Amino acid sequence: MKKLFYILLTILLTASCHYLEFDETSGSYSRETMYTTYSNIHKMLTNIYGYMPNRSIVDVSDAMRECGCDDAEFGDPDASVQRYGNGNWSAIQTVDTKWTFYNAIRSANEFLESLKTVDLSKYQYEAKYPNYIKHLELCPYEARLLKAYYLFELARRYGDIPVPEGMLTVEEANTIGKRPFDEVINLIVDECDTCAKYLPAVWTDALVDKDPYGHVTKGFAMALKTKALLYSASLLFNPAADQERWKKAAQAAKDVMDLNMYYLSPTDVANTVSNPETILQIMRSESSDYELYNFPIRFLNGKRKDMSGTYPTQNLVNAFQTIDGYDVTLREDGWYSEDPSFDPANPYSGRDPRFYRAILADGMQFKGSTIETFVGGADYSATRSGLCTPTGYYLRRYIVENTSFESESAVKNKHSWIVSRYAEILLSYAEAMNEYFGPDGKDGSLNVSAREALNQIRDNAGMPHVTVSGKDAFRAAVQREWRVEFAFEDHRFWDVRRWMIAPETQVEIYGVDIYKAGDGTKTYERKLVETRTWAERQYLYPIPQSELFCNPNLRPQNQGW
Repeated sequence: MKKLFYILLTILLTASCHYLEFDETSGSYSRETMYTTYSNIHKMLTNIYGYMPNRSIVDVSDAMRECGCDDAEFGDPDASVQRYGNGNWSAIQTVDTKWTFYNAIRSANEFLESLKTVDLSKYQYEAKYPNYIKHLELCPYEARLLKAYYLFELARRYGDIPVPEGMLTVEEANTIGKRPFDEVINLIVDECDTCAKYLPAVWTDALVDKDPYGHVTKGFAMALKTKALLYSASLLFNPAADQERWKKAAQAAKDVMDLNMYYLSPTDVANTVSNPETILQIMRSESSDYELYNFPIRFLNGKRKDMSGTYPTQNLVNAFQTIDGYDVTLREDGWYSEDPSFDPANPYSGRDPRFYRAILADGMQFKGSTIETFVGGADYSATRSGLCTPTGYYLRRYIVENTSFESESAVKNKHSWIVSRYAEILLSYAEAMNEYFGPDGKDGSLNVSAREALNQIRDNAGMPHVTVSGKDAFRAAVQREWRVEFAFEDHRFWDVRRWMIAPETQVEIYGVDIYKAGDGTKTYERKLVETRTWAERQYLYPIPQSELFCNPNLRPQNQGW
């Protein structure tokens, strides 16, 4: 919020946005110059997009945010992301601050202001001029929707937040006060409604004079509205349990469903350019960094020397049922399941198919080799000087397996990071409908029950229908589905907060030790990997102390910090 009045073109995100490429300039352009050509205007818009998700979803240690909840443990015990678990974070020593989203909002406000005086009439005789004009008419709604997205990201971290309107001077920025969370959500919803009226359902070459992939759409505006209302209805932000909030969230989700534009995909949505389930994803340039931090180390050709890596926990593994819909748990006395087909000697066989998209476990095939996380195995931590998994599991989500670190035949790949997909809409609908009507109630335009919506996702995954009755039991089923369907898509960290279940879920982090006998049989022992610290204040982030020093109107600090 304390940035220069004029956007500094030389200070841009280093992670380029494929298909929305911003070519960094020498800094020789003035603000006025940047808005005299369509190409430069497009670059300015792309700069606003550039703040969206990247591989390093947390700003520290190349860790995914799941390492801050019970789904994962980060390999380096001294990494900053560990502050989520040990309680050593504060307004001075922050984690994943993202107050920098105000830079994105500042860029959006600057862009919207500058568009008011754009005149490209000197290009009217060029063949592409009609495309320029068509896109320029839509650019304000792209910028406004992106601004709404960044406001949501800030609000779910901090609760009450400032909402800068227009371009502010440094002095103005340092006096702006916070607006209540509910008021911010209403603003986001209004912006989503407006942008949905004007943004196209699908971008085409006729609307944008570059590859149309990656622009926000009508569907994303409606999806963001759904998400904002779902959070507004959740316990953390709805302590009075206002049931009407759930109904509004359900209706917003149903509006997306009624578009009949998006469909569940039986194949993985990650790292695909075109998929009927995708609402918005961000494609990044070719890279092998994600694999560098998350491949089992023996496949890295000596390229990684530290203990980094995001490792799934036994807590998460226990959330995946058998293919027949029975629970599976690794207890102190070994594996347990009521599924008559479950084989404790082969506990990773016959599980929910989504398990194999998210997690790489002992005995699975990877790059033409068998993963060995048993004691003494090729991928066991002590075998590799402590550089392997501390939990007994490796990450598979988003991994591109053919990435290679061989010096003579290195292979990099493009990665697409999912921002929104249709399964999220169905599950938001199922959660909201259950809270308002129960599992099987429906009415008027809300003519699909919570159970029917949830079971669409289960059908797509090849899993049996959920048959439990009662709102509480069905809520537990919905919460499990959020966890397994969206493992490592940046949901669990936020879900345990909005549901306020952290004291029961965020303390004991488990892994597995596997022992292989001479005859090849294996035994599995649950191990406590880490005991974490949880405090009520952690439901919201602290406002950075540096901001409070500059702007006392941001007080009071969030409770407990």
